[in-house]
Amino acid sequence: MGDYLIPIISAAAALVIGLIVGSILRKTLAEGKIGSAEREAKRIVEASKKEADEIKKEAESRKKEVLIEAKEEILQSRNEAEREMKERRKEISNTERRLSQKEDNLDKKTEALERKNEQLDNKIKENEAEREKIKELFSIQLKRLEEVSGYTVEQAKAELIERVESEIKDELAKKMIELEEQFKEESDAKAKNIISLAIQRCAADHVAEATISVVALPNEEMKGRIIGREGRNIQKLETLTGVELIIDDTPEAITLSGFDPVRREVARLALEKLILDGRIHPARIEETVEKAKKEVEASVKQAGEKAVFEVGVHGISPDLVKLLGRLRYRTSYGQNVLQHSIEVALLSGIIADELGVDSTVARRAGLLHDIGKAFPHDVEGTHVQIGVEAARKFKESKEVIHAIEAHHNDVEPQTIIAVIVQAADAISAARPGARREDLENYIKRLQKLEEIATGFEGVDKAFAIQAGREIRVMVKPEEVNDDGMKVIAHQIAVKIKNEVKYPGQIKINLIRESRAVDYAK
Repeated sequence: MGDYLIPIISAAAALVIGLIVGSILRKTLAEGKIGSAEREAKRIVEASKKEADEIKKEAESRKKEVLIEAKEEILQSRNEAEREMKERRKEISNTERRLSQKEDNLDKKTEALERKNEQLDNKIKENEAEREKIKELFSIQLKRLEEVSGYTVEQAKAELIERVESEIKDELAKKMIELEEQFKEESDAKAKNIISLAIQRCAADHVAEATISVVALPNEEMKGRIIGREGRNIQKLETLTGVELIIDDTPEAITLSGFDPVRREVARLALEKLILDGRIHPARIEETVEKAKKEVEASVKQAGEKAVFEVGVHGISPDLVKLLGRLRYRTSYGQNVLQHSIEVALLSGIIADELGVDSTVARRAGLLHDIGKAFPHDVEGTHVQIGVEAARKFKESKEVIHAIEAHHNDVEPQTIIAVIVQAADAISAARPGARREDLENYIKRLQKLEEIATGFEGVDKAFAIQAGREIRVMVKPEEVNDDGMKVIAHQIAVKIKNEVKYPGQIKINLIRESRAVDYAK
């Protein structure tokens, strides 16, 4: 037992000793760690203090720099403000000096004006005194003149006015004679040109045939079908063709009214096709109008080609040929412009052959001389200007272009061809039956001409002769002298131009006859 107890006690003592030694070691290690942590904390605190001191020093340094910069800016702003103030003061000083000078000048001018006003007042008073003296002298002289002449003031004025009027009439008549001789040819040509252009370019109401077409109907019921429900059919027709349909009490007929003969022809063809077909509704109308347009275009082309072939001219541009075909639907006082152009071309060729000139060029120029009339009225310019531009565009020769330009004397003719075309144009337009006029309008025009002529003082009788192209006026010889005849003729011509529409020109022929009768006994 004793042998076992000693080892146990030894083991227990060793265990206790181990525990004590372990505890002492742990305590020592813990104290070491705490000391190390305290040292590290001290080091961090000291480093932070140093960094804070450096930041503080840097902030103080930056603060000093900012203060220095601010002081410099304030100083610079103060210097600029002072400089600006000096400049302002200088400007104000200069302004004050100028104002002072102006005030001085104004004072001087005011004084001068006052002196002038005084002088003017004095002169006005002197003038008034002189005027009174002149009035008195004039009154005295007037009384003396009346006593010497035996005329009152009113009688003298009346006689003077009568003499002046007589002298003015004589001078006017002489001047008119001179001007008439000087400008006779030129004025006649211009008058014809202006009137003919107005007729050719603008479809006026000079004759009904130039602006209307009549379409026959199989029965009166067809009028209602053409109008359609709520007028839809007639509105569609008028919109597509640009032609007005007049449906009135005329039995079994509809009138188509429009200034453009090509559009009127399209409307006529379309309406005849619709009447023949019987199916009249907006869709069918649109289709029929398109077909009619194509037919008219083909007809225009064929008419142009036929005219070129008939005249014997070749090499004309296809576009010019189409324009020639459009002339088929143009008229001037009933004369078809295409037929007129063909006639002018043939006449030009005949005259050129007689004169030994190139007849081919003459026919070509004659055929194209009125090509400007093929264009609608909304194209600006006279038909001569438009025709010249078209001929240039389609590469016509200079001779042809010049003949077109000169055929109404817009320019002076410079070639024989131009003169030939002028002559042929005049022959074609002036020959009997070339142009016509409605009978009723014709009679009214003759009556109007005679009425205008007889309305002038000193006119005895007036007669319109030669289909209204001449008026023979008989004046009273005891009331109208030879010089006064020119004045009356001119006044009649002016009034006719303003009140009467007529083709070409009208000749006013005044006749004054004095007869002396005696008997031998």
